Amino acid sequence: MAASIAAAAAAASVSHVLPAPKPKPRTPPRLSLLPRRRSRAAGAISASASAASDFLAPVPSLKSRLAAGDTLYGLFLLSFSPTLAEIAALAGYDYVVVDMEHGPGGITEALTCLRALDAARTPAVLRLPEACPVWAKKALDLGPAGLMLPAVESPAAAAEAVSHCRYPPRGVRGAAYPIVRASAYGLDDSYLSRCEDDTLIICQVETAAGVAEIDAIAAVEGVDVVQMGPLDLSASMGYLWDPGNRKVRAALREAERKVLEARKKKDAAPETNAAYLGGFAMPNDPAEQLKHRGYHMVAGAVDIGLFRKAALENVKRFKEASMEIGEAEGEEEDEKENGYWSE
Repeated sequence: MAASIAAAAAAASVSHVLPAPKPKPRTPPRLSLLPRRRSRAAGAISASASAASDFLAPVPSLKSRLAAGDTLYGLFLLSFSPTLAEIAALAGYDYVVVDMEHGPGGITEALTCLRALDAARTPAVLRLPEACPVWAKKALDLGPAGLMLPAVESPAAAAEAVSHCRYPPRGVRGAAYPIVRASAYGLDDSYLSRCEDDTLIICQVETAAGVAEIDAIAAVEGVDVVQMGPLDLSASMGYLWDPGNRKVRAALREAERKVLEARKKKDAAPETNAAYLGGFAMPNDPAEQLKHRGYHMVAGAVDIGLFRKAALENVKRFKEASMEIGEAEGEEEDEKENGYWSE
């Protein structure tokens, strides 16, 4: 009944564009008002067009995702391998940190990784060897989604680090925007108006002195994330060989509390800055625990560590495999019986 009513209504809606009927047609014309079934080819073309549209859509910035309440999960890339960078992106990490502080590569090697990550539509963060204007300038000209600046120990150092990432008069960044990759080699006219809003500035707090000032560092205008550094923190506290020491854990928890409390208070005072909290997963403090404690950005793995673990397990599995002489033949018979055998 409903179908008949719908068909009648559809016929009325198109009646004004249909030709007048012939006086005596031999075979009454049959007008189908149902949508034609799309061919598989048409469906495939439509799906491809939709995928292409998604691919061409701008990738949300890390800043916008944090503001939307997302918890971001990332990987550190120490190998400077574009292939591993691409795999990490395709695996689904929200961001990849190309580590120029502890990795063997510099600006040239980082560029190849950025190109791989950009092609896979995954934001790249460059960790600098030191917080200085020269490194910041060269890194920003490549066009990363953010910078990570190591060993920030005071609000003054944090403010100076932010100035390295901004053009005058708000900072000291050298201006070569008409010709650098960050501005699409001068083809992106919007770069100057949005670069400071889009670029995520991460200050690493990784010493006892920095932890003591963490609430003031997180309040510095322009600091988007404070990244806890548990290994360096343990070393600065005298526990290099014991990063899971009770005193180190207590210092980390206190620093976490201050940053997270400041974030909660920001709603009441939106004009003040309150950085997000970032951290590294450790064997004694896995990524899931950081997420549960309220971290906004969690670096859960290192590419070299993942490969090391997989390689060790692969070799161990082979070395520990035991097989008696003649066992293989028996396995073949079992496979035949189970239907797995083929010539």
